[in-house]
Amino acid sequence: MAALPQLIKEEPSKSTYTKHDQLYKDLIKTFFKEFLEAFFPDVYEGIDFQAIKLLSEEVYTDVLQGETRRLDIVIETTLKGTDVVVIVHIEPQSYEQKDFHKRMYHYFSMLYNKYQKPIVPIAVLTYKAEWERNQYTMELPFFHVLTFNYLTLHLKKKNWRDYILSENPVAAALMSEMGYQEKEKVQVKKEFLRMMVKMKLNPAKQRIVYGFFETYLKLTTEQEERLMKEIEELPEAEKILEIPISYEEKGKEIGKEIGKEIGKEIGKKEVAMEMLRKGLDTNLIAEVTYLDKEEIKRLKEKI
Repeated sequence: MAALPQLIKEEPSKSTYTKHDQLYKDLIKTFFKEFLEAFFPDVYEGIDFQAIKLLSEEVYTDVLQGETRRLDIVIETTLKGTDVVVIVHIEPQSYEQKDFHKRMYHYFSMLYNKYQKPIVPIAVLTYKAEWERNQYTMELPFFHVLTFNYLTLHLKKKNWRDYILSENPVAAALMSEMGYQEKEKVQVKKEFLRMMVKMKLNPAKQRIVYGFFETYLKLTTEQEERLMKEIEELPEAEKILEIPISYEEKGKEIGKEIGKEIGKEIGKKEVAMEMLRKGLDTNLIAEVTYLDKEEIKRLKEKI
């Protein structure tokens, strides 16, 4: 009896993988059109975005090992100007795996077996290693069985500066995963915030983009302070600081951390003083410390 096909076992912990997978799922499903426009223009030009249908999450089981794998980004549409149905499968991959090209072929085979339709397979690679393949070949010494090709987006090989003039929300979010140097992190986030102002997204979409970016590009307190100073010199500074999910939420985070570390020892007023020194808004300080706004104003005069 022939051996049953097996999926490649995942290496990272389930919780880590699920978080990464979910972030990409939310971003690309929300901005599917923008994702293709930014990184796969030929596919973008070829499909009809009026016919998009999100397919139910595909779950496949490795019968022998008992492992399961969920394909979260599977989208059905048609080729532009035709009635030809195609399926776009996008697979995020956050760590180097020598058999990844084989796994992409497994997913392709299972999807094709179920839907019997042309499939556009895309791999989004987010690790730093150089390993990358876009092809899986099966051959014998006496016969070439098949060659399977898939599209790849290796983010660490992308230059974040190439996207700062665009108004593409996916490009803005994925800048956090591109090939910047440590010394460039403040500048990357500054340009990201400028892009956020230009895009004028609704609050729900804004949170998806900002939440993704913040997950993968984290600044130290010193870097945040430097960023604030640089933002204050920008012509769009006021609009950047009006983004409700950026420095408002960052301020809450700072306030809560300060409260955890020193709140019990030196009290709410000292917490408020520290937040005032960081230039945070009076209303925000009142919300975090529960102090009266008039009291906060009096504290501000002492600084």
